[in-house]
Amino acid sequence: MARPDLIIKAVNGVRAQVAAARGRDPATANASTVEILATWPGVQALLAYRLAHRLYVGRVPFFPLAISFVSRVVTGIEIHPGALIGKGFFIDHGAGVVIGETAEIGDNVTLYQGVTLGGTGFQAGKRHPTIEDNVTIGSGAKLLGPINVGHGAKIGANSVVVEDVPASSTVVGNPGHPVRIEGRKVEGPDADWIHLPDPLQDAVKSLSARIKALEKQVADLSGSEDPDLDHPVSKPRKGRSSAGG
Repeated sequence: MARPDLIIKAVNGVRAQVAAARGRDPATANASTVEILATWPGVQALLAYRLAHRLYVGRVPFFPLAISFVSRVVTGIEIHPGALIGKGFFIDHGAGVVIGETAEIGDNVTLYQGVTLGGTGFQAGKRHPTIEDNVTIGSGAKLLGPINVGHGAKIGANSVVVEDVPASSTVVGNPGHPVRIEGRKVEGPDADWIHLPDPLQDAVKSLSARIKALEKQVADLSGSEDPDLDHPVSKPRKGRSSAGG
């Protein structure tokens, strides 16, 4: 018979996972606890991982990987039982998420669909990312190798990150690089992926303005009229954010 303390710990773990879903997924507003447990793949995958990890740490053969395999088939989320995952972890939607064996994830981390915490080769030892607390990783992002993602960082959708990420920064692009969000404060666990800055567009805008200024100088020196050329103008992107939905 299972010990009462283990049963209590298991129940508390389930409650914590449901609470994490309710805190970060607006779709849970009208969903019951039973519905979340039965139909949220991110919650199911994490509960299966907790069991598999306990058996993995206890060096039980076969069953940890078997549980991981069944969980992947059912949820579309692959979490190696050897990974280390903290409290309050939440996977939104979840399809295509892969978390490698030596990945380490802190508390209150949020992943969206298609995220990979993978390796870059066949080397032994630590070969997957370390994610510190309160990190949000957008849809389709790939974090590869034994890199470190600092506390509170945000990784933009479809970024490919192969180098360390500073704390409290936002990373976009391929290869991923930190950018500054000017005039906009991103709050809460969900990043506003639509309004992330576009460094390439900013560079083109700067070069265009410089060319226009040079053309005006040439026109002034030659005494001709200012060239009437159509230069690209950078406009802020509008629309509702898809984060969290």
